Amino acid sequence: MRTKIVKNASFEQRFAPGDVHLRLLNLTDLHMEIRPYDYFADRETKTGGLARAASLVDRLRTEAPNTLLFDNGDILQGNPMGDFAVEDHARNATATHPMIAALNALGPDAATIGNHEFDYGLDFLQSALSQASFPVLSANLLVSRGQTVKDDKTLLPPYTLLDRSFVDVSGNRHTFKVGVIGLLPPQVLNWDRKHLAGRVEVRGIVETARAYVPEMRTVGADIIVALSHSGIGDGAESPGQENASLSLAMVDGIDAIITGHSHLVFPGPDFGGVDGADAERGFLNGIPATMAGFGGSHVGVIDLRLVRNGNGWDVRDTHVEARAVPVGGLPPSPIEQDILAKTAVAHVGTLSYIRQPVGHTDIPLESYFAMLEPSPSVLFVASAQAWYMRQALRGTTDADLPLLSAAASFKIGGRGGPDHFTDVPAGPVAMRHVADLYSYPNMLCALRVTGAALIDWLEFSAGFFHKIRPGTKAQALVDPTFPSYNFDTITGLTYEIDVSQPQRFSKRGACINPGARRVRHLSYDGTAVTNDMMFIVATNDYRASRGGGFPGADDSEVVLTTPDAHRDVLVQYLKATDGDRTLAMAPWTLRQLSDTSVVIETGEGANRYPERLNSLQLEPIGTSRAGFLQFLKPL
Repeated sequence: MRTKIVKNASFEQRFAPGDVHLRLLNLTDLHMEIRPYDYFADRETKTGGLARAASLVDRLRTEAPNTLLFDNGDILQGNPMGDFAVEDHARNATATHPMIAALNALGPDAATIGNHEFDYGLDFLQSALSQASFPVLSANLLVSRGQTVKDDKTLLPPYTLLDRSFVDVSGNRHTFKVGVIGLLPPQVLNWDRKHLAGRVEVRGIVETARAYVPEMRTVGADIIVALSHSGIGDGAESPGQENASLSLAMVDGIDAIITGHSHLVFPGPDFGGVDGADAERGFLNGIPATMAGFGGSHVGVIDLRLVRNGNGWDVRDTHVEARAVPVGGLPPSPIEQDILAKTAVAHVGTLSYIRQPVGHTDIPLESYFAMLEPSPSVLFVASAQAWYMRQALRGTTDADLPLLSAAASFKIGGRGGPDHFTDVPAGPVAMRHVADLYSYPNMLCALRVTGAALIDWLEFSAGFFHKIRPGTKAQALVDPTFPSYNFDTITGLTYEIDVSQPQRFSKRGACINPGARRVRHLSYDGTAVTNDMMFIVATNDYRASRGGGFPGADDSEVVLTTPDAHRDVLVQYLKATDGDRTLAMAPWTLRQLSDTSVVIETGEGANRYPERLNSLQLEPIGTSRAGFLQFLKPL
């Protein structure tokens, strides 16, 4: 039965004797942010983290008599503590994973897994999940695929029924069966092919839910909650869609949806104007839903008014919000203190891990100005990739093809906030700096591409910028909804980016303006790149498997996948080139536009580089509400 939403009166005024108030709390995309500590910068922080979110969860639990808590996935990867946990597991397989220990202390009623759970391999994931004291679900991750969804054999339970006793507003108790189903993006099979190929399969989110939700009702679920580690999307259902939560809301029988994956906040302005999404009240096609940011920045809250209907219950009214965790946190609750205690040993081990010396750099490697010119941090990564791949391809049939290197700044502010920038000072380089330069446990690989594919690759990357109107002042340069990890710089080329032109591709890789060209004067070694030219591009396995929806990347053209992860490649490069290192030349510039200026937002650390501020002609104009420094830049 579809949820019926009553729009008049406040939520608190609608209850009648016998009604039940049920609160659904949720976290999503924690990405190993447990303690209030920035392991990349090696300092304490005032924002985010599961421990501080736990005190807010504790307060929200006390406000409602009947409360359930869910985690929506992407918990095991994201900062150096995740890397340390993998090393610690190799030494002691019985050691409890710090994130699992923290969640066990918080006590979620159920959880699902996200796409980054597989970054360290399937065996590691299963070992970590075996330590969980709560059910972990995934309905569309399969050990074997049957003729129908119901014939599939899933790796984890597809759903669970939580037997709970809830008290109504009159003080009487009622037994409930709360059905919970877990779902993840089917693209995980491509993104983590190195770990998953031949071991698991996937199905689409919506087709899976359509099969299981009626069964959950049949076996007694009074209400059904979908844990959807998937973005909201545009509601246009398609097979295997990555961001499917808006489509999922059309599956009959679901009463509430927990979303994630996109690291945004819902309800809230992030989704204003999306058809079918009530960004103010928190509904997807009439179904209450939340997306609780990432890294413990928010706690999703869905309040339900349950009304007896014969032998069952209907959801009659709801109130939805994404409650921000206060900067600096709340007064620590006993649960927060317990989480800190249970992860103290892992914290000390992580500090030791990140402080290991691995090399030296003569220049700062930062990303504060990566939206205006190729940053030293990206050029360093691209140089390391090319150095490694040149040796790996030696003696192969592809060694004679032009070698290029594609890299992106994972940290250029945006959703991560004003501290989300890479900043490795000149001098000794430690493991924390390597993790700061490369945030993900990707593998390096070589991809054979045509000139035509290369052009599409760069055109898609150029979607990072807003369209700028020539002759207009103070326009925002960067589209904050475009993930910075999809803004690739490809070294070995020279090209110009004309931001006055419309973008050729959508953020999902669809060609929306076939005639648009932002990339101009593309050349290799002084020769214009033509469609039929062939190149080798050193990149990561995520990009090579079409991660990010990139046009131009074709996984059938992978010629080599190295045994070394990117961070290992960076360490090898640091050691092998110490004292004899020249970074790749900056390949791109922004086209100059007369009588035109743009506004950029960057981190406070940019002030440590006054020579860059001067050379880029940046005029300070203030600080944004989110804490970013704002500069005016003439084009």
